[in-house]
Amino acid sequence: MHGLNGDPHNTWTAEKSKIFWPAQLLPLILEEEKARILVYGYDADVTSFTDGASRDKIHNHAEHLIAELAANRRIRKATERPIIFVAHSLGGLVVKRALIYSSEIRGNYTEHLRSVFVSTYGILFLGTPHKGSDLAAWGSRLEAICSAVIPSRVVDSHDALVKALKTNNETLQNIDRQFIQLISRFHVYFFHEGKPTKLAHTTAFVVDEDSASPTIQDVERAVIQADHSHMCKFESDSSSGFDLVAEGIQRYAGEAPTVIASRWDSEHAERIAKKKAEIEEILPGESRSQAFHQRKWQHSGYDFRGQRTSHHLGAEILQLKGSVEVSVFRLPNMLSAISARNGFTSAPEASHSADRTPPTATSSEI
Repeated sequence: MHGLNGDPHNTWTAEKSKIFWPAQLLPLILEEEKARILVYGYDADVTSFTDGASRDKIHNHAEHLIAELAANRRIRKATERPIIFVAHSLGGLVVKRALIYSSEIRGNYTEHLRSVFVSTYGILFLGTPHKGSDLAAWGSRLEAICSAVIPSRVVDSHDALVKALKTNNETLQNIDRQFIQLISRFHVYFFHEGKPTKLAHTTAFVVDEDSASPTIQDVERAVIQADHSHMCKFESDSSSGFDLVAEGIQRYAGEAPTVIASRWDSEHAERIAKKKAEIEEILPGESRSQAFHQRKWQHSGYDFRGQRTSHHLGAEILQLKGSVEVSVFRLPNMLSAISARNGFTSAPEASHSADRTPPTATSSEI
């Protein structure tokens, strides 16, 4: 995941050798692990990381990342495979926001987007600013990043946006604060730049060690002897930092399958328990070990006895009986809301002529 003003190819490509290490160096390291290696691109101009009219853009990037990654993995039958993120600079903030978003998903129709959170095992942050307790400090770091990765003529034309970064970027601060609640779930590796960057009127570290590699329990830290823009580019497999990054990815890829498989077992168990709890709302108080459940209940003034049985094809059938006069037109409509709310699929309704008097029944059954 590239950062501000980055590119899915150029961010990771060495300037002299033109080595694109995710495709030319990393596959050799991960040959035994049989990993899929993906690069992700998005519109990462300066407005993507500012408040004001653009305050939701990081969240938008995060939503798109989760949606596209979930789709890519699902159609390739890889939904439950482990994920390891490698992020440079502010791209790390998009990864954080994406995992926060994915972790919060609970809806029945969007639970597939939660798969990214469940499957994520490790994250390698290269030069990502993490400490955000001071808004002014956040702004100064982001201004330095702008100066390092954006041509001066472009920075000058975005003067108002740079000022917004420096004085009022609560969005980035909040991401940092929320992610710290999740960090213990992941294996995390912080990398900081070992050489300063030549800026317009000075030379300085764009994201210093204290911000890029804060001391957190069970989090790995290392330095890459390159400046901020070049710490994610490797001229060869002997370049400074390559072994550290490649070894971290390889180790995580080897450890991840067992851990992520266990997490998916727990996730599936939780989802089944949730669906059973929803069924208990309509048929409360029954033993779940029984082959069927019966319960008398009321809806819209009509008395019914419900019976849920296990079908030989693996499905469950909800059967309702009542000794009341109910129009065959009225009964399906009356029960449709209950069926939809509890995940039951109704059988196709019988068709009747509009000018025909609907029959009634003293023992109605669906």
